[in-house]
Amino acid sequence: MPNDADTRRWNLLHSKAQQVRSVRAVELLRSIGVEPILIKGEAASQFYPDDKIRMSTDIDLAVADADFEKSNILCRSPAAAGIAIDLHRELRHLDTVAWNDLFENSRLMDIEEGNIRVLRSEDHLRVLCVHWLIDGGVDKERLWDIYYAVQNRPADFDWNRFLRVVSERRLRWLVCTLGLAKKYLDLDLDDTPIKDEAGKLPSWLTTAVETAWKVDRPQPLEASLADSATFFGQVRTRFNPNPIRATVEMEGSFDARTRLFYKIGNFAMRLLPSYRRVTATLKAR
Repeated sequence: MPNDADTRRWNLLHSKAQQVRSVRAVELLRSIGVEPILIKGEAASQFYPDDKIRMSTDIDLAVADADFEKSNILCRSPAAAGIAIDLHRELRHLDTVAWNDLFENSRLMDIEEGNIRVLRSEDHLRVLCVHWLIDGGVDKERLWDIYYAVQNRPADFDWNRFLRVVSERRLRWLVCTLGLAKKYLDLDLDDTPIKDEAGKLPSWLTTAVETAWKVDRPQPLEASLADSATFFGQVRTRFNPNPIRATVEMEGSFDARTRLFYKIGNFAMRLLPSYRRVTATLKAR
């Protein structure tokens, strides 16, 4: 069986390979005059301590709306084979700050293989928080992204830039997400302006997170078509959507008295896209 040293070496090799793929992906888009912004992945790993490895598989790149179509064609071409690019049309639901603002405040991150454009630390922390919530809070391991982004934030981190550029509802999402990192990972928020607010977590939210960590992560319907029992099991889970995901995707309030209407709206919103993906997969077969 592999020992700790073997695991450490494997993780380091994986991390180095991911850095190489990230730079390849960025350079590929730069070759057609597109400057992408890397989110999550290597952008999150920059805040991890040296003895921790942030594992990832795909490479999340965001591009301007005007550049999306030609970038998408390139990312699906043989030139991108083996890179696994997840292309985003700007930041969509992950943030409400204007793309031009985000881009103008972005920076180049130098790594051994080259440089990659990333969001400024405040903007990227917002994206990490909202992405984790949209995922329903199911992945406790990814909560470490948020933990380290706060713990190892730069000295000039601007809390107003993090909190005060979004709606009051989204601000509450952000505070609660950091509160969850404090509650479950012991994130120290004592020297932050949200130290008191972060402790005021809605009871439904902690219940939803703890429930999500006890059950298997949902699979895409189209990925479970090979087994009818699995497929219909996944269908059944859609009738009771994850309350965190439902609230966030419906731009809802964490302090609303009930999740019911958000769940109903989320189910209706996701029904047609799910049907299209399933039918497209069946046709492809």
